[in-house]
Amino acid sequence: MECSGPATVVFDKTLTEYDFGPHHPMSPIRVDLTMRLAEELGVTGEHLRLVDAPMASTQLIATVHDRSLINAVTRVGSEPGTVDLEHGLGTEDNPVFEGMHHAAAHVVGATVEAFRQVWSGESLHSVSITGGLHHAMPDRASGFCVYNDVAVGIQTLLDAGAERVAYVDVDVHHGDGVEQIFWDDPRVLTISLHETGQMLFPGTGFPTDLGGEGAEGTAVNLALPPGTADAGWLRAYHAVVPPVVRAFAPEVLVTQHGCDSHMEDPLAHLMLSVDGQRESYLALHELAHEVCDGRWVATGGGGYALIEVVPRAWVHLLAIVAGHPLDPRTPVPEAWSDHVRELVGRTPPGRLTDGRMPAWRDWTAGYDPDAWLDRAILATREAVFPLHGLDPMP
Repeated sequence: MECSGPATVVFDKTLTEYDFGPHHPMSPIRVDLTMRLAEELGVTGEHLRLVDAPMASTQLIATVHDRSLINAVTRVGSEPGTVDLEHGLGTEDNPVFEGMHHAAAHVVGATVEAFRQVWSGESLHSVSITGGLHHAMPDRASGFCVYNDVAVGIQTLLDAGAERVAYVDVDVHHGDGVEQIFWDDPRVLTISLHETGQMLFPGTGFPTDLGGEGAEGTAVNLALPPGTADAGWLRAYHAVVPPVVRAFAPEVLVTQHGCDSHMEDPLAHLMLSVDGQRESYLALHELAHEVCDGRWVATGGGGYALIEVVPRAWVHLLAIVAGHPLDPRTPVPEAWSDHVRELVGRTPPGRLTDGRMPAWRDWTAGYDPDAWLDRAILATREAVFPLHGLDPMP
């Protein structure tokens, strides 16, 4: 598989200033290690050009966020020791840090540049690896997310004349912020595959959550049971995502790639491998070419196994965006491993694989009413498919 057009990654090292502190699960070390690994493996360069990340203006952020939130983020980040709980700032999830607005606006700027690259035609695919902060709401920070860079990016497409944008979120947590921001907008399809809100933050994202009046069917939620592994996750994806996206016929595919669905992630309970996650990236890349001539914007997201999982998962994503997927058996470069050992005193996995060979049973092969997973898939199909003129039954 080769990319049929130019591909870019929007990144510069100062994006790691988005940092909630040394004891917070979302350490920027995961981004730094990802980009170092990509460089050492030759992923960035000829096939994946590095683009500097601009700073988002207050006006741009305000296209989806209340001015009161922007003012609050700016204030608490410049006055040490202050919090603003009304806007979600100063909580355990979202501790205040110096320069908070600057760092969060930079992430927004990076993601919006990725959107601009694709919409302008300068890139066929573009990725903002520090982006994907999908929990931020119009009026408050939430779930490690200060500003919702993905929503701002989607809004720029709509403002530029896009008529249909599809967003697929594979983070283990429900993509609640993006869904809510476009809840009433029939031009935006949001699809989230996540561990059920019965078990996990933010406690939302159920099959009957379908979108607002006039936009019914544009919010799609697959609430997966804890313990779902590669085969079940891929079964669910293929049973729901491609048919709905095809029916919607978007002009651009936007994807969020939180890799906290991995079996080693400390904050959730799905059981995917790096190999299963890689398979999802390949599937989404193929879908972009099938439905919207390859126009694809990808972002990072969650992922808290900072050494063992995130760099390996996201280097696969970057390589697929570049159109040159890496063999899962590829050894991790020794220089990179040495750097990790020196930095954190731990030895990372030696290859880009967990040793799995993902396979799944197609939905048309039959439905098992005794399986929680199959009941979850059918619930989503029954709720959503008729609204797109699709048959929910196998």
